[in-house]
Amino acid sequence: MKIIRDIQSLSDFKQNASKFVKQVRETGKPLILTVNGKAAVVVQDAESYQAMADRNEYNETVAALRAVVADVDNAHKWPTSEKVFAGLRKNAESSKRKR
Repeated sequence: MKIIRDIQSLSDFKQNASKFVKQVRETGKPLILTVNGKAAVVVQDAESYQAMADRNEYNETVAALRAVVADVDNAHKWPTSEKVFAGLRKNAESSKRKR
């Protein structure tokens, strides 16, 4: 990232929007816009945004699958069906008494 080229004030962007949009499309690099000297928004071309969104979705899917695999790998720690049904019966009886 080239600070002078890739970080611009919002007021400069407003005055030269078409120039900056062309730059973002040609380079594929995002443009950071500042307000009062602080980073406020990022302008990015649609293709690189889609690629980033796809990578994010892929990473979330992989993380979810890893969690499932870890859960399956720890199946020996799961309660038996007898314990599950006993707990359900206990909860059902407790609910009947509260009525």
